[in-house]
Amino acid sequence: MRAITYSQYGAPDTLTLTDVPEPRVGPGEVLIRVRSASVNPVDWKVLAGYLDRLMQVDFPAIPGWDVSGVVEAIGPDTPEFAVGDEVIAYARKDWVQQGTFAELVSASVRMVARKPAALDWNQAAGLPLAGLTAYQLLTRLGTKEGDTVLVHAAAGGVGLLGVQIAKAFGARVIGTASEGNHEFLRQLGAEPVAYGDGLAEQVRDLAPEGVDVVVDFVGGVLETTRAVLKDGGRHGSIADGTVAEAGGIASWARPDAADLQALADLADAGRLTVPVAEVFPLEDVAKAFELSQGGHVRGKIAIEVSR
Repeated sequence: MRAITYSQYGAPDTLTLTDVPEPRVGPGEVLIRVRSASVNPVDWKVLAGYLDRLMQVDFPAIPGWDVSGVVEAIGPDTPEFAVGDEVIAYARKDWVQQGTFAELVSASVRMVARKPAALDWNQAAGLPLAGLTAYQLLTRLGTKEGDTVLVHAAAGGVGLLGVQIAKAFGARVIGTASEGNHEFLRQLGAEPVAYGDGLAEQVRDLAPEGVDVVVDFVGGVLETTRAVLKDGGRHGSIADGTVAEAGGIASWARPDAADLQALADLADAGRLTVPVAEVFPLEDVAKAFELSQGGHVRGKIAIEVSR
């Protein structure tokens, strides 16, 4: 099968389109014919070696953890799915080697949910990792109806999903973003505030008693978080491990079929959508990585593998 691989850490130009053996399908696993995958910042960070002390990488490695596609085969004792089912997955294994930037990928059923009919293949591929990142942090913080939630980096790939998920939970949402993204956030149902000097004051103007929940999807904002959080409020970050020392939660998304299905159900209920900024063919994954590294993409970057 065709796949994008790399044999050493490096820049996006080390990625190569090549032919590799098809993955095996073990008990409790499905083999997915990939329709689309999506790029997340963690993909090029792993490629660059930034996570070498954290994650085992076996070369040659295929990057990518997000996938939407069709079940091609099932392994032994896999009653949850059948050949032909349309699915999505956050297909992160316990090591980096057989990723989703390929024509086929295997995944445990603990990672797989049914594709939401409301999303096309590229949108669906953008949901798993970013959606689970936001959903699991908001859930762990006990976000509920009536809460006021501050979302740092609300127009980013995780943040824009976090805004929609918090709104679906019944929360009021304040979102930080550059001025150019404020109308976009209003369309998602958030009240925008601008980055920079006076951010805490802007939030306090909207929520004089403080906010109940703060979710940080960018890092470097702990001082602002503490300044606007009401007594007894909850906060967490995916980008700042020091929040635990300040009473917060440091979060990393886990593959979880039930959580992913909950996100798919929100999409089918019309309460969650996935904006797609750019779509690249498989052979142009390096260009997609470079675009992601620029850090100014509003929406997900999709890799269309097949039609």
